[in-house]
Amino acid sequence: MSFNVAIDGPAGAGKSTIAKAVAKKLNYIYVDTGAMYRAMALYMLREQVNPGQPDKVSEKCEQADITIAYENGQQVVYLNGENVNPYLRTEEVGNMASAISTFPRVRAKLVELQKSLAAKSDCIMDGRDIGTCVLPNAQVKVYLTASSLVRAKRRYDELTAKGEVCDLAKIQADIEERDYRDMHREHSPLCQAEDAVLVDSSDMSIDEVITAILGLCEKRQ
Repeated sequence: MSFNVAIDGPAGAGKSTIAKAVAKKLNYIYVDTGAMYRAMALYMLREQVNPGQPDKVSEKCEQADITIAYENGQQVVYLNGENVNPYLRTEEVGNMASAISTFPRVRAKLVELQKSLAAKSDCIMDGRDIGTCVLPNAQVKVYLTASSLVRAKRRYDELTAKGEVCDLAKIQADIEERDYRDMHREHSPLCQAEDAVLVDSSDMSIDEVITAILGLCEKRQ
């Protein structure tokens, strides 16, 4: 039987960074569900689909083939055969991903792949509704969060390190708007599973968060 770890939480909480590190420590497969949704969002942007057109989004999502492969120990996301890793982390793609993730047909297409991966392999998965919907029977569930200001500052530092000019207040406002949208969407809203452990990383280092989650895994194995 495979061992599954589910990490949920709002945008900018560091889920992907933490999940990748824990997976590496445990030698588990890391399934970046957010990257899968971002790949779908990228497809919609390229096809010039407006998220305000649900029927069009549902129709187009069936034409997107999204797969995950591991090459040289790194996860690569393929969209219709193209490695799209370099295009997935822009604000535009992130906002589109948040918008289209509310559509049932988009979710159904991606969740099927996610469940299949988890059934076959020990894995760690992060997203908005992993513990509540995708992997409800995961042995370890974590709800990872941080204040909106802390999350905005992390994003600000990341962007400025790349030489981009950005506004901290706008980033925080965008994060809070995304939080509200994710928490109030009709299908699979962001929420903490009843059996998930809350980890607030506002005043924690990355290593401290990793250690805390590894400890939870050791207790459940």
